[in-house]
Amino acid sequence: MQLLIATRSAGKMREIRRILGEVPDLDVLGLDDAGIDYRPEEEGLEPYDTFEENALSKARYFAARSGLPTVADDSGIAVDALGGAPGVRSKRFACDGGVAPPDLDGQSLDDANNRHLVARLRDVPEQERTARYVCVAALVMNDASMPTYFRGEAHGRIVDEPVGAGGFGYDPHVFHEELGRTYAQMTPGEKDARSHRGAAFQALATHLGQESR
Repeated sequence: MQLLIATRSAGKMREIRRILGEVPDLDVLGLDDAGIDYRPEEEGLEPYDTFEENALSKARYFAARSGLPTVADDSGIAVDALGGAPGVRSKRFACDGGVAPPDLDGQSLDDANNRHLVARLRDVPEQERTARYVCVAALVMNDASMPTYFRGEAHGRIVDEPVGAGGFGYDPHVFHEELGRTYAQMTPGEKDARSHRGAAFQALATHLGQESR
């Protein structure tokens, strides 16, 4: 079975390939592998208020373009002291806040988002900076099929100073209490076992493994 992973994030793709690599007889394809070039309309695929709706929007769009079974995820971080923000707007948090240009991308965008998050929490005591990562993956067999959803959550606390060179996004600023280090300091195996994306895609891997029997 071929499965298209609908993301242009190199960081996400590495993690997803690592997790789904354990599923027998599964050929995991990225968008470049499938020859799906970038189109500006992709920027408008996540206008919704829930992770489920955004993930499904992306999955159906790329399933229609590719003709392949497709999985897409929407993920973000919900900070309790900010009323659950940035949530589904995690990727564009700094842009929405007017502290970064709307066309910023890549590591520069990650850095701007992290600076904005730390600034918003400047007056919040350390122990009240609790947060949770959320990931919802939507699997569709074609662009019109009913989706199957897989959800994962992971908890942490926001710290001012970035620590660790691994991971991506908010990982250097999210401290895992049990391990005593940030998500950016975790080994790949530790992160897969504890992260929101690890939980969601491990559930997907189990589902695909059962379907292949």
